[in-house]
Amino acid sequence: MAKFFDSLQNTILAGIALVVVYILITRGISFDHNWFAFLFRWLHVLSAIMWIGLLWYFNFVQIPSMPKIPDDQKPAVSKVIAPEALFWFRWAALATVVTGLILASMNGYITSALALGIGSGVMKNTAIGIGMWLGLIMAFNVWFVIWPNQQKALGLVEATADAKKAAAAAAKLFSRINTMLSVPMLFAMVAAQNIF
Repeated sequence: MAKFFDSLQNTILAGIALVVVYILITRGISFDHNWFAFLFRWLHVLSAIMWIGLLWYFNFVQIPSMPKIPDDQKPAVSKVIAPEALFWFRWAALATVVTGLILASMNGYITSALALGIGSGVMKNTAIGIGMWLGLIMAFNVWFVIWPNQQKALGLVEATADAKKAAAAAAKLFSRINTMLSVPMLFAMVAAQNIF
């Protein structure tokens, strides 16, 4: 049994199999609008957990721990762990945005939410819209600020020592900004579903 779970692929496939069993036991799949809206909400939440989980890992674990790691051991983080984590981080950000926009479109509130509910009189659309805009800003930061700077800082692209240092500082700053924005973004998303 333990050998089975040595493989991440087996672990994920087993999780999907459990979802299928759950679906079959509870109600099956109706393949209607509600089912697909639920499917995209689930995919949205799943990818958001990966994205925000990695964001918080970077800010609560990796960044504070780096000064404590002996210099000869830092390449294990900067050459192996960080590039892999950043791969999943940026693609989870994109998956979160894409599934969220599909979900908003399927449920008919995308235009109102992106307009922050202005003119609709629906507070839920204002809340979800604030969450959507914060998420879009955060995803922009991931792809166009954090990732390009991390590539320099980690030596994945050519850069001088000074450029690497400046890139590391910029990546850290925008990672911290995203951590700050994640708090009201998550509040707005949950509030839209539970308060209004």
